[in-house]
Amino acid sequence: MYSGHSLICENGSLLVESKLFQTGIIYSDIDVERLLQERRRTTTFSQCAAGSSPSYRIIPAEIRQPRIKTSSLCRYVDSHPFVPSSVEERSSRCAAVIQLQAEGLAKRLRHIRCTSAVIGLSGGVSLKEVRIADSVRQHFKDIGQDENVHDVTYENGQARERTQVLMNLANKSNGIVIGTGDLSELALGWCTYNGDHMSMYGVNSSIPKTLVRYLVNWFKDEAASENPVLSEVLQDILDTPVSPELLPPKDGKISQKTEDLVGPYELHDFFLYYILRFGFSPEKILFLADCSDLPFDHDFKLKWLRTFYRRFFTQQFKRSCMPDGAKVGTVNLSPRGDWRMPSDASASVWLEEIDRIN
Repeated sequence: MYSGHSLICENGSLLVESKLFQTGIIYSDIDVERLLQERRRTTTFSQCAAGSSPSYRIIPAEIRQPRIKTSSLCRYVDSHPFVPSSVEERSSRCAAVIQLQAEGLAKRLRHIRCTSAVIGLSGGVSLKEVRIADSVRQHFKDIGQDENVHDVTYENGQARERTQVLMNLANKSNGIVIGTGDLSELALGWCTYNGDHMSMYGVNSSIPKTLVRYLVNWFKDEAASENPVLSEVLQDILDTPVSPELLPPKDGKISQKTEDLVGPYELHDFFLYYILRFGFSPEKILFLADCSDLPFDHDFKLKWLRTFYRRFFTQQFKRSCMPDGAKVGTVNLSPRGDWRMPSDASASVWLEEIDRIN
């Protein structure tokens, strides 16, 4: 019996399908550029195509590149492309990511015969507190830095002192420093060169900031029954604004919020995904962002898209010497993995296109 079941798929992903025994027309938008990018990345496609004898019809069509003037599509655009939208799939992904990170770290520790691991916590629950105020003040005195001037030297001096302490403690305990910087911070260069930028192994190097929050939340839920104290601590972390905490607090509250300075990570992770995964143009990325349910207006997205490109290009020198880390997702910025980019590459062409966007 013919059921009349129709489907529209794109690179193995179902976009829309009809109900059984229902007549009518189904339609959707096909991203041809996305297909071309996937075929360039997946080189086995041409081999499979050459060795097959398809029985389906091929209908040639001329496709012209249109000028994007609207923000409506007949397909869903995920505002968090790094994070599965399904609760079940998201839970499974979080468990898999944690497992991959743990196995990668364990293998590295076994390989170099380490007996301990050291991480640095800027506030929160502390196992060993090392005050750096005196050493930082001495350093500021040595280089002639006024500690009342809260400029980049003031901030980075603390970050580098933290790293020195961690590295030397790791040496004392036959261990390595585990870096906690993530993919989003690497993309924006939001790390102090030879400060928190540096470690012996970076477990989060391919985890974007939006996914980090879901991982922490997943761990919190997993710990709720057996370790409620840990669960409470993780919830407190989730409720705390992201901050490098390199400036003094004001009235007992965090005075330096990362997203006030570099923009929302929701947006930057969206930009990052479509730049790295598909190489889309700024205009198309902004168009897709407008089609998504990201809670920002067009001008706000345009502002931070410019910031993203400017920082992404100027901060490549930090990624060129980043520590090793496990690749647990579809993209990575490691020079030893997916990403090849000269440190002096210019963003001018992309920024000029952004300037032309209305």
